[in-house]
Amino acid sequence: MLALYAATLGLSALLLFWVQPMFSKLVLPLLGGTPAVWNIAMVFFQGALLAGYLYAHLGDRWLRPKPQAIVHLLLLAAAFLSLPIAIAAGVRPPTSGTPVGWMLVLSASTVGLPFLALAATAPMLQKWFAHTGHRDAANPYILYAVSNLGSILALLAYPFVIEPLLTLPGQGLVWALGFALLAVLIGLCAWLMTGRYQPAGADRLAGELFGLSSGVSWGRRLHWAALAFVPASLLLGVTQHLATDVASAPLFWVMPLVLYLLTHVIVFSRRPLIPHRLALLVEAPLLLLLAVLFHWHFGVLRFSLPLHLGVFFFTALACHGELARLRPAPSRLTEFYLWMSLGGVLGGCFTALLAPLIFDTILEYPLALVLACLLRPTLGNRRGRPFSRGEAAPLAILAALLLLPRLAGYAQGEFPTPLLVVYLVVVILIAYATKARPWLFAASVSGLLLAGAHDARDEVLAIERSFFGVNRVYEVGEGRERAYFFRHGTTDHGAEYVAPERRREMLSYYHPSGPLGQVFAAAGDRFGRIGGVGLGIGTIACYRQAGQQWSFFEIDPTVVRIARDDRYFHFLRLCAPEARIVLGDGRLSLQREDGAAFDILVMDAFSSDAIPLHLLTRQAMEVYLSRLAPDGLLLFHVSNRHLDLRPVLADLAAAMGLQAHVQHDEADGGDDYLKGTVWVLLARREVDLTPVLTAGPWRPLPGKPGRRIWTDDYANLLAAMRWWRKLRTED
Repeated sequence: MLALYAATLGLSALLLFWVQPMFSKLVLPLLGGTPAVWNIAMVFFQGALLAGYLYAHLGDRWLRPKPQAIVHLLLLAAAFLSLPIAIAAGVRPPTSGTPVGWMLVLSASTVGLPFLALAATAPMLQKWFAHTGHRDAANPYILYAVSNLGSILALLAYPFVIEPLLTLPGQGLVWALGFALLAVLIGLCAWLMTGRYQPAGADRLAGELFGLSSGVSWGRRLHWAALAFVPASLLLGVTQHLATDVASAPLFWVMPLVLYLLTHVIVFSRRPLIPHRLALLVEAPLLLLLAVLFHWHFGVLRFSLPLHLGVFFFTALACHGELARLRPAPSRLTEFYLWMSLGGVLGGCFTALLAPLIFDTILEYPLALVLACLLRPTLGNRRGRPFSRGEAAPLAILAALLLLPRLAGYAQGEFPTPLLVVYLVVVILIAYATKARPWLFAASVSGLLLAGAHDARDEVLAIERSFFGVNRVYEVGEGRERAYFFRHGTTDHGAEYVAPERRREMLSYYHPSGPLGQVFAAAGDRFGRIGGVGLGIGTIACYRQAGQQWSFFEIDPTVVRIARDDRYFHFLRLCAPEARIVLGDGRLSLQREDGAAFDILVMDAFSSDAIPLHLLTRQAMEVYLSRLAPDGLLLFHVSNRHLDLRPVLADLAAAMGLQAHVQHDEADGGDDYLKGTVWVLLARREVDLTPVLTAGPWRPLPGKPGRRIWTDDYANLLAAMRWWRKLRTED
């Protein structure tokens, strides 16, 4: 019986967490590949999970097991009729305002019913198991650990097995067959349970064996919700951190989610692999180290990424360990999961929906870290003891260390690195001394975060947050070298000199001596129609020649507003005041350009440092070519700190009979005004490239025979990671 229930819950969890990246990947191209797609999807799935838990809880209270099983099987049958999962042709997001509501409605209409049925399965089957008389019935929570193992299997399989082997329509079909098998297994579980039903006894054994109580206060319920809130909020915060600068794709969606689920497996196991006290001890120093690095801009990915994931894992493990310690007797099982789910929904809504409206920068992530400190239990023999003044001494010393240097005019960049490292180590050690008292520790972490924020050296002139990320305008330099930079996320996307006589000078990735400048210099005025996917601050508009028609395709209205703000940037007004700006995803907007024949198409769409992957598939290339003149040029800006996308474009060009060349420009302006950059140039015929190839160090970009090209259904992101390519080269 235990094996049957475990297998059923495992399959249910596998389907539950398979559908999340599958559906998100279906929606991603419609919303420009922004990382917010996954966060909004997670909010919907958390809300649907809460609805499923509520349905299971009410069914347990209002129905006896046999009628409840019949109702649930009917729900499964109704959900099966809505399969396979697919988005109807012609569905398009709104081009103005936030698409959050549109996406939530689309999610509910596409996967709402199947997901609701799956979400209710875990608490329902655990409650059924508690009434079977099985020797483990007093601790049905072990099945929750098994369920999360199924979830982890689905998430790990998706980017490495399911996504490479199955197209999206194929995934939908296989998923529907798995759903039908699950319905059969649930029917078997119900049949076994009704034949052996024992209405009482599990609570008594749970109290004797595990000290679990059926008495639950409102304070305990709120504590459950708070302990679930923090990991759910951090989950989305860490995921956004990954997806913003690397790529918004299943590979980076599932990494934090796997760690999140793994903490549930550990804490609800019979013998936790990592004891709760050890998790609390490891969490503290990692959290302090992250607090120091968070705003001190030590952003090397291979160091910061493991730290972010490590802090998230141990913080979630600490919170979920408290949940497991405070779990109730089996009679309160569905209520326990309901409050857990409510906390998860609130955490997700706070991060994905509320924070972008009330914060103009990413404050929700550090706030969740501080709240995690407050939820830590009091350690050692201090539990229950009154607070002593001596325990506040480390906090007072820490405040002095953080505050006095700044009052004296301290600036981080003015001190040698060894001295700064010693200072930070001392600060961390003093802050660590406060770990036993939750509010003292939270105050220490808050102080570190605030001090780092104070040391931010960029003078921010404007900051605005939208669905697509955080946009900043900041100032660099003095006199004639003074310039305004535009930054999205953590990456600069253009700069302009402040001096009026220098406002037409093109900087950053677009300077005249670079690859883009060479293309426009060679083209001269022989091309009449120019298109750009991704606006930035409109720098390339100053390559416009008299008589040319320019069009920009930009998904974020905030970017358009900043580019046209005369307080900061003037490229559009001075160089192309009549340029047409089309709001919406670049690929979809080009698809709607009936009869357009652009002579040059510049693909320069980024989300922070991440390039939307749906712009680099065969189907996307077909759209571009359909809107490109016969002798037209197609340019891709593929500069990226973490991904090497040159082979992707090389294989696409070879498969579609295009000529491809690449140039890596190592520009160095001394003051960071010119940026090193990589551009790929494509055309249908080699003769169309000849004028450009003689203007700079372009080199051929051949494809590799037999390598699978990227499509809307397939993208091997791991193979494009720089560290992965380097590792394989060394091997």
